[in-house]
Amino acid sequence: MKTSLLIGLLAAAAIGLHGEDPADALRMNQIQSLGSHNSYKEAIDPSLWKLLNQERPGRYDSLEYWHRSLTEQLDLGLRKLEIDVLHDPEGGRYARPYGIRMVADAGLPPGPEFDPEGVMMQPGLKVLHMQDIDFRTNVYTFRQALAEVKAWSDANPRHLPVVIMMNAKTGSIDRPGFTACLPFDKAAFDAWDAEIRGGLPPEKLITPDDVRGDYPTLEAAVLAHAWPTLGWARGRILFMLDEHDEEMETYIDGHPSLQGRAMFADAPEGTPEAAFRIVNDAEDDFRYIQHLVRSGYIVRTRADAGTKQAREGDYSTAKAAFASGAQYVSTDYYEPNPAFGTGYKVELPGGGAGRWNPLLLPAQRPLPELKP
Repeated sequence: MKTSLLIGLLAAAAIGLHGEDPADALRMNQIQSLGSHNSYKEAIDPSLWKLLNQERPGRYDSLEYWHRSLTEQLDLGLRKLEIDVLHDPEGGRYARPYGIRMVADAGLPPGPEFDPEGVMMQPGLKVLHMQDIDFRTNVYTFRQALAEVKAWSDANPRHLPVVIMMNAKTGSIDRPGFTACLPFDKAAFDAWDAEIRGGLPPEKLITPDDVRGDYPTLEAAVLAHAWPTLGWARGRILFMLDEHDEEMETYIDGHPSLQGRAMFADAPEGTPEAAFRIVNDAEDDFRYIQHLVRSGYIVRTRADAGTKQAREGDYSTAKAAFASGAQYVSTDYYEPNPAFGTGYKVELPGGGAGRWNPLLLPAQRPLPELKP
């Protein structure tokens, strides 16, 4: 057992003698939690779904999932959310999805009113999956998402740390009438950080600066197993940028070890910014995930993808994800889709909002249940 883990166990035992929660002395990377994928997404309108499937049967099967509100997901015990944002500095760019016009032109019943309060006209980051097609969302703007998560966090101040993984949406559909996404340049990423810090005070955040501390680089702190204690991390939110290549380099540029940045990045090991890795395939990359977790990195992986496992009732990927020790396991199905007829539903083993990481703390199993 690594020295840092042994120290954590001894400290936890000492705290337990004084009646406090023994979990608080352990590190935030020593637990495992369940989360959702594209957590804001609502179902595509039935009329638009019909049109899409008439046009290209089966092409959009991977989009057949949807979620409760962010608050309801957090209440259910999920501690990782995923939010996609689109750059909209002037406002209104994504306010009139073309899919609504497609339904009207076909003479089909319309879906519910889109953006009844007109917030899509305001400048700032917007939240949706695919503009013009998969645009139904339980939060229209990133500011709305932050306000909802903050309200829930304020009402549950002892919650386990919540991770919000984020994509900068830049893909566009080359089709007449469809809206092209704007790229994310340095100014866009700076504005993104500003929205995070404007929506959450410092005492609600876990930033790269918090983890790096006095270490020379962020990765040096991670390899020293110096993630903050669970007691410090309770009630806080960590943001993770799920981008690579040019977008990731743009975000890092001028911020070595992500100094001053609000989000972590999926930087590869061996770089100063490496701390939080995204490894989607829990079966093929099982040993790689274990290596990362044992080394000190936090890892997010997936229990299912593209509706495949849910349609087949196949739990092999989910089982591998939890066994890998990845700290955050993502699913589209914390509730089953009745239309699939398989009952596929992913739950954290043992239930609750978190459990001891099976790779890092197997000796912790006899301790009292981890409290959310």
